[in-house]
Amino acid sequence: MKMERLRLSGGTELAYATAGETSRPAVLLLHGTPNSARMFRELMPALAQSACVIAPDLPGHGESDALPAVSFAAIGDAISELLDRLRIGPRFIYLHDWGTPVGLQIAMQAPEQVLGLVVQNANAHRTGWGPGWAATQAYWAQPSAENEAAATAHLTLAGTRDTYISGVPADVAERIPAEPWEEDWRVMNLPGHMDTQRALIADYANYAARFDAIAQYLERWQPPVLMVWGRHDIYFDLAEVLSWMRALPRMEAHVLDAGHLLLETHAAVAASLMLDFIGRTTGRAKERRSG
Repeated sequence: MKMERLRLSGGTELAYATAGETSRPAVLLLHGTPNSARMFRELMPALAQSACVIAPDLPGHGESDALPAVSFAAIGDAISELLDRLRIGPRFIYLHDWGTPVGLQIAMQAPEQVLGLVVQNANAHRTGWGPGWAATQAYWAQPSAENEAAATAHLTLAGTRDTYISGVPADVAERIPAEPWEEDWRVMNLPGHMDTQRALIADYANYAARFDAIAQYLERWQPPVLMVWGRHDIYFDLAEVLSWMRALPRMEAHVLDAGHLLLETHAAVAASLMLDFIGRTTGRAKERRSG
């Protein structure tokens, strides 16, 4: 992927990749931790057939500089600035992992600009928290050094590898080479990046405090949504799927035989589903305007 760079108003630089014609519907792809826009390396060429695709490295990830003051809100502001500078109007937003707080902030600030959402192992309800969240919740409740150490214990090469293959059936996991998580671990150790990881683990509590506001947004606006979910996710419980479906009764949902990083094994399936979703959704929008 060829990355471009944009100097933000705050002075740091943001890396991003684009693909497809600007005249086509825009799709904003937001990765999670410990990833970068590289996560979308197989998805972008397929989507570019029918969309204008924008995939940024979130600040403090990939090739993007870390922000001086790290929070999901500040990252959301950085991505919003990117969209404004690129003159991106109505857009589909791909929500995944830590990209979810960022994408929902952007969606809720300009709901009329949201063509649709793609939910890929993206948590926005308390039902998504399985037993593995106990240490993190304890840290939020009492941010002591001991609790911080427990909540950040996964920030290792082994923890990075687990994001890809832990909980995933052996025949699926064997399709994922070591190179992606080794590259993620290299990038996580760049200046400011590990501090970003630690800060966002703490700040996720502020995102969780917005769950009620997010529920109100979904109830009021009922955006078109495609869910593509890896059922073997060790981070977000499968009960989260039902919470999304209750919030959005007309949502299209597909639960696949994949893990948290579904695109590592099911990029072609996800691309096909997304192209169909984008085509149908934009087609209905055109019909409403002409009617």
